[in-house]
Amino acid sequence: MSFLLPKLTCKKEVDQAIKSVAEKVLVLRFGRDNDTVCLQLDDILAKTAHDLSKMAVIYLVDVNNVPVYTQYFDISYIPSTVFFFNGQHMKVDYGSPDHTKFVGSFKTKQDFIDLIEVIYRGAMRGKLIVRSPIDSNNIPKYDLLYQGI
Repeated sequence: MSFLLPKLTCKKEVDQAIKSVAEKVLVLRFGRDNDTVCLQLDDILAKTAHDLSKMAVIYLVDVNNVPVYTQYFDISYIPSTVFFFNGQHMKVDYGSPDHTKFVGSFKTKQDFIDLIEVIYRGAMRGKLIVRSPIDSNNIPKYDLLYQGI
């Protein structure tokens, strides 16, 4: 399903998307097109893209094409999904130590829809961090890797 969603292929395109998407949540899925978990997530993103078109814009980013952002967001697990609103990085409290990105695939379409709605409403109120509406059992667990400490 990744062929249904637009792709950003270089740093310049990612920068342009972050700057130009206004009054909507910008969803950037960092991953690889041939990874099975990325394909599962892309399926959910593609099926919800039309329903969320008034609130969100979704792009796919290959981690190999934008090493600057891969390093900046510390993307060591794929897929990782990062959210922006009006050029501002939106953080989400998932109940884990990392609030900068969602790691893994969403369990259901409704989980993703609920998360976008909460981010959108919070951003419209000026919040930079929101609490995740996703049930903690549906959030993938992982260990953070800190390199170079």
